[in-house]
Amino acid sequence: MRVLFVLLLLLIVQSCATKKDINKRLLPEGIKSVTEEKYVVVNNQKKLLYKKEMVFTGNGRIKYSKTVDSAGSLLQETEKRLWFVVESYPDREPYYCKTRWKPKQRERISCYTKKQYKQNESIYHYNTDGTIDRITDNFSTFYTQYFYYVNKELSRIVIKDKNDMLIDEVLINCVAKDEKGACLKEIRSSAIANNKEEILFFPKYD
Repeated sequence: MRVLFVLLLLLIVQSCATKKDINKRLLPEGIKSVTEEKYVVVNNQKKLLYKKEMVFTGNGRIKYSKTVDSAGSLLQETEKRLWFVVESYPDREPYYCKTRWKPKQRERISCYTKKQYKQNESIYHYNTDGTIDRITDNFSTFYTQYFYYVNKELSRIVIKDKNDMLIDEVLINCVAKDEKGACLKEIRSSAIANNKEEILFFPKYD
């Protein structure tokens, strides 16, 4: 009985500590699922890069997701388990991703193969409202993305290397919203890479 109580307590603490995916993505409460379509824009012509469907739990975390390319071929599936998230791919073995809550509004998200080989790791720093302050790659590039907001909307992302040298700056503009405040169309323009992307969102509510 005591062991069961300890396990339940750990589950509750973990659930309360980890940040909601809807807050990270600036989505409203009550959202059931959302489909995201990302396009690259060249000479005013759009080309679909991927389509991603996300299904949320009642407390605002991603329960399941599926990403396909422009031809409809599977790129990735994710499934939330009790203590971790499984990332499945058509061409390689799955990753098992664990989130560990750290002090000062931080999470360390690490992904491993079944043989415990680490594949990636990132440190997420959050604002008090659950939005992302910055993300540091802690495994490959060691780049840090800094997130900036205006009127509770994401306005730009600045990317720097571990020596604080600027890699890129992405300007973000939401040009259409629904009645609940969810962004339906977002334009992202890269200052250095000179890329332009359009992201469309199709949310469903309870």
